[in-house]
Amino acid sequence: MRWTDLFNYGAFLGAVHALDCSPSSFQSVLPANATINWAVPLQQNATLEVPVGDTGYPNNPVGLPALCAVSVQVQSIGNSTFGFGLFLPVAWNGRFLAVGNGGYAGGINWEDMGPGSRYGFATMSTDTGHNSSSFDGAWAYNQPEMVENWGHLAMHGSVVAAKALVSAFYGENISYNYYAGCSTGGRQGLKEAERYPDDFDGIIAGAPAWWTSHLQPWTIKVALYNLPTTADHHIPPVMFPVIGAEVLKQCDPQDGLTDNIISNPSGCNFRPEELLCAPNVINSTLAGCLTSPQIATLYNIYSDSIGDNQTFLFPHLSLGSEFQWLLLSDDEPNALGTDFVRYFLNFGADWDFYNFNESIQYLTDQVDPGSATVKFDLSAFHAKGGKILSYHGMSDGLIPTGLLPYFYNHVIRELEPLGIKVDNFFRTFLVPGMGHCSGTFPNINAPWYFAGPNQASLLGPMVFSVPGFKDAQHDAMMALMRWVEGGQAPDYIIGTKYTNELTQTGVLRQRPLCMYPKQAKYLGVGDVNAASSWVCIRMQE
Repeated sequence: MRWTDLFNYGAFLGAVHALDCSPSSFQSVLPANATINWAVPLQQNATLEVPVGDTGYPNNPVGLPALCAVSVQVQSIGNSTFGFGLFLPVAWNGRFLAVGNGGYAGGINWEDMGPGSRYGFATMSTDTGHNSSSFDGAWAYNQPEMVENWGHLAMHGSVVAAKALVSAFYGENISYNYYAGCSTGGRQGLKEAERYPDDFDGIIAGAPAWWTSHLQPWTIKVALYNLPTTADHHIPPVMFPVIGAEVLKQCDPQDGLTDNIISNPSGCNFRPEELLCAPNVINSTLAGCLTSPQIATLYNIYSDSIGDNQTFLFPHLSLGSEFQWLLLSDDEPNALGTDFVRYFLNFGADWDFYNFNESIQYLTDQVDPGSATVKFDLSAFHAKGGKILSYHGMSDGLIPTGLLPYFYNHVIRELEPLGIKVDNFFRTFLVPGMGHCSGTFPNINAPWYFAGPNQASLLGPMVFSVPGFKDAQHDAMMALMRWVEGGQAPDYIIGTKYTNELTQTGVLRQRPLCMYPKQAKYLGVGDVNAASSWVCIRMQE
């Protein structure tokens, strides 16, 4: 079967399946450590009522294709368990897709499974072995088995069991296996490639939170730059858009075209002193300016985290990310950082974040809770012929954009001395103007949509692929499939910005999202909002 059969292969299968959509039918093919919670058939355009208690992902997927929905519970290590959900569409395209999670969220991501089922994939999501919201890590306290499930076991175990159910249900082998996730979901994808290379043929890893042992401590450290809120160096969140506007003013023209998009944040020579208050200013916030101590804080935010002996610890937030500085907005660090120390490192709920110091970073490196951090040796995934398509928004205010190039470059340093050309199986794309995983900011209007993980629901509850452009040039999933199944690797993916994020109002602008380290450059002629007016080059070209 060819990748181009994506939307029509299911028509040949009809509705005749080897198994019935019933609990007893599925239970007969599961191993002894797994139990069917429920299995229900859904008609065309049905809504799945997400079970009460799915804290991480409570939204109901609507307008589903005709399918069988299944819920499974699996006994894991110790006394722990994990669960997964599975959509088995009547019009199956012969392929399997697993979708990822976010933050510390526990629960089955039924909503994100919806777009996958509309392509025709048999689609799965794991609950990672617990139930919680994205920012709640209390479940991990003194629970190493649950943390190990979250780190890698639940995804792998769910994939193995789900694929067995898929093959049994349709009565034939799966042709290709895919994965798509962003943030924690991106980390899950890369961890699969590193540790379980046989699980997938192709992986989309968006904004991957791969360096867990450093990302979580940095989340505390960067917040402390702007705390306490009573300090003279504190920048009130109301000033973040003011800073963002000044960054845009200075950096937008420096990339060669004034279009409200910063295409090369790392190449911008930004001077925060342009925001310095005049001598007679009494209230800097009302005046829309920054004091000298506040500018010093800004320099910290835009600087890499460096430890003892000039050890690199973590990249900095990029210029252009100011509209999404959620990590700097409260009177204490985000729980993604503090809950990690309190509950993953077992310091306890009373631990005071003002006691954070570099010894905690060293401890985290030693412990690496859940073995969640991804290592650079992806040679086994390369050896089996797997492909990775990874991307990161260049205006991401939650996970610094530089984290993905850092990983990609270290994979090159790990593998290319062994004779492995990394671009042959792993390609990275940076997305100007896009925030964390999806979306753009007020007045920026960057082309951010390419059917990446978690993106479709922002355009509408029944959206999938790229409306009006369902092809491998515009759709990241189809680009990955063409690479895996057709051997054609993507050099770029065209990003789309719909007017007011409404597909029915038409396209505002499109632009190629180039394979790192290339960047998109305007040819100097033609419509700046048309992808054909741009070319991907290295900046020195």
